[in-house]
Amino acid sequence: MKRLLILVAVAVIAISLVAGCVEVKTYTDSGQTIDIGVNQEFVIAVGANPTTGYDWEVSLDETILELVEKTYKLAEEAEHEIVGAGGVDYFRFKALKAGEAEITMVYKRPWEEEDIAQKVFTINIE
Repeated sequence: MKRLLILVAVAVIAISLVAGCVEVKTYTDSGQTIDIGVNQEFVIAVGANPTTGYDWEVSLDETILELVEKTYKLAEEAEHEIVGAGGVDYFRFKALKAGEAEITMVYKRPWEEEDIAQKVFTINIE
């Protein structure tokens, strides 16, 4: 019985380690098609500088894709206390079902009508 419990524990640990090694690809170039499988995740990384009031607004079909999380990382210069330095926004998405979808991202201030940048990614989910 003790051996069985040890074997089960080792198997669970091994499976957890293998699952943790799954690579999540990061994309930065709009206009490209992202090929992904159902239930897989991917990241879109875009330059940002929230100190200016600008932020990325994301539009997507929530029946096909889920925005799992958004994180921001300061650029190296900003980590060295350079005021006003920007960084990168990382958007993690999960493919919910097969099909084709588009992610449109606009960089704008919430109180202004006009955006200063737009990126469009086509997602092909198999």
